[in-house]
Amino acid sequence: MNRLPRHAAALTLLLAAAGFGAAHAATPSLQDALSQLAPQANPKVIALALAATECAAAQGQPPSDRLAVIDYSKPSTEPRLWVFDLARRKLLYHELVAHGRNTGENLATKFSNTPESLQSSLGLFRTLGTYAGRNGYSLRMEGLEPGTNDHALERALVIHGAAYVNPALARQQGRIGRSYGCPAVRSAIARPLIDALKGGQYVFSYYPDARWLGASPYLKCSSARAMTASINAP
Repeated sequence: MNRLPRHAAALTLLLAAAGFGAAHAATPSLQDALSQLAPQANPKVIALALAATECAAAQGQPPSDRLAVIDYSKPSTEPRLWVFDLARRKLLYHELVAHGRNTGENLATKFSNTPESLQSSLGLFRTLGTYAGRNGYSLRMEGLEPGTNDHALERALVIHGAAYVNPALARQQGRIGRSYGCPAVRSAIARPLIDALKGGQYVFSYYPDARWLGASPYLKCSSARAMTASINAP
């Protein structure tokens, strides 16, 4: 039987280890990977969403495999909802999403946790189960932030499809239609998007609101504080 000389075998192992190390070092962080998948997204918002979910896990919330990020600082005429598969590092959806009637016209400016306000809520949510309601197939969300979104269930803030969420309407009237506060999406993709997010996944709704950024319990961990300071920097 042919045997490699001892030094040759050692060199082979060393090169294999070096190759693995180089490949491992080249693997981007989850934050970088998601930012590459979603170049239209603000990378600081993605980083803040990830930091919030990590902070939630550190405080006892279970982790999730999927993450939806809504950036309400963008106009309603632009796709501002991203749904990521964190485990496989894939972008599943990049979609238009509605805000509440009293949150603003094309631009969102006002947010609330108050029932009957017809405004959207900010912060970190966890998805629950699905049901068939007046808006069809819908997904319940539990607001995790006291005083910011913890009335989400009471307010029936759910993800559902809506005919008023469509690009043609946006071109016609300068904005898409508005909801009662729900993050409504296009009817054509509502069911698969909801199925991707149901059952304990995270939804992170962002706007540069100083009060929320300073009060959120999931933006107080060290990584989240660093990202909050970064996103507030000029």
